[in-house]
Amino acid sequence: MLTSLAESIFCCLTGKAANLVLPLESSEPSDGYEFVEVKPGRVLRVRHIVPERHSPEDLDSTGNSVHCKRKITVYRNGQLVIENLGDVLHSEILQCQDGDLEPCSTVEVELADYKEMPSSPDPNPVPPPVPPPSGDQKPAPPPRRRRRKPKRTVLINSKRSISSCKGTHSDVALFFVHGVGGSLDIWGSQLDFFSRLGYEVIAPDLAGHGASTAPQIAAAYTFYALAEDLRAIFKRYARKRNILIGHSYGVSFCTFLAHEYPDLVHKVVMINGGGPTALEPSLCSIFQLPSCVLHCLSPCLAWSFLKAGFARQGAKEKQLLKQGNAFNVSPFVLRAMMSGQYWPEGDEVYHAELTVPILLIHGMCDKFVPVDEDQRMAEILLFAFLKVIEEGSHMVMMECPDTVNTLLHEFFLWEPDMSRKDTLPNVVIVTAFSRCVSTTIHANPDYRCSFIFSRSILFI
Repeated sequence: MLTSLAESIFCCLTGKAANLVLPLESSEPSDGYEFVEVKPGRVLRVRHIVPERHSPEDLDSTGNSVHCKRKITVYRNGQLVIENLGDVLHSEILQCQDGDLEPCSTVEVELADYKEMPSSPDPNPVPPPVPPPSGDQKPAPPPRRRRRKPKRTVLINSKRSISSCKGTHSDVALFFVHGVGGSLDIWGSQLDFFSRLGYEVIAPDLAGHGASTAPQIAAAYTFYALAEDLRAIFKRYARKRNILIGHSYGVSFCTFLAHEYPDLVHKVVMINGGGPTALEPSLCSIFQLPSCVLHCLSPCLAWSFLKAGFARQGAKEKQLLKQGNAFNVSPFVLRAMMSGQYWPEGDEVYHAELTVPILLIHGMCDKFVPVDEDQRMAEILLFAFLKVIEEGSHMVMMECPDTVNTLLHEFFLWEPDMSRKDTLPNVVIVTAFSRCVSTTIHANPDYRCSFIFSRSILFI
């Protein structure tokens, strides 16, 4: 604490923030680490592992084609109406390989024919007229319903090919993106696990994190600046089929890349990413304090992160935090990262436009992101699966690596079964105020990949 106080006083006197982001001793090219200059003077450390494939197995044709069709309507009162019209309504699409068919009608879901539905639901429906008791008097015509004009309408009509991605496929690459205060080392268990299975894995350090350079200018840590860094990394290492795995703030960058490159992004995994809301920095936050003050508070902030980010706070969790090089950023970078989270385009409509299959993983003990936000995300997304790990918290991929790796691998291997198409209603209209059904998974090392991904069922 005295050292932190002395460094903070030096920070105040010199007007510079201490830079705690230094290259790690293990950052050798032989270990799979590379340093990529995304812009002049802006260098990111990237762990890139390309396994040796003796007999590569390429993708067989185009996989299963799914018709993604939906209409998104936004009204001036903020109401959001989503009409799903494509093949995604069929429960057979959501069948896991070697699994039994899961019923589509999980609980209390009303389905109706599109022709019988009004163009937009009325929040205050008019009751039907009461017929006269007797006589030849004709019933009065029903009152005319005022049709609201939508503020914005988005139509999506495309086909997506979804197939199984195996480690032996030479056209598959996995991208891992960490969040605020993290580093690529938090993915250590996942990188080792999937590289051993033959997958090509790429994990960068965001600017100011891990062993990447830390510019001393706040504009270097805005959402758009970091997104352009990851765009450069993605374009450098992308294959024909790419799977994006993001954690916390990193989920927003995965969403951005999936929206920008729909033909290259095959699947997306969102771990404790929160709801589909536009990003805005909090004006009343501890991270708005001067950098020197944050430097004095860094021990308290580190302890708070340990307490809120892990379900337990034992020696094992402290060691995981140290090994993952997490929350080892300078106060200036931390303050700039929190203040730069401004992304007004990333609203519910932006997320609803995604047609890529998405797996949502949530740690039930997460104190940063409540489960309601991930449930909300699952409702908005067209093709989403929500899995809740009961023993996990915000850093669930470090706390429960076996369970998370199993979920990820099963999702990578999953492909829709289009062999059966029963007669089902061709539309579901949902409003912005609905909820979904998820699956809770216990973090058990003996857990194996034999489950069915449950589609988020929306209440009308």
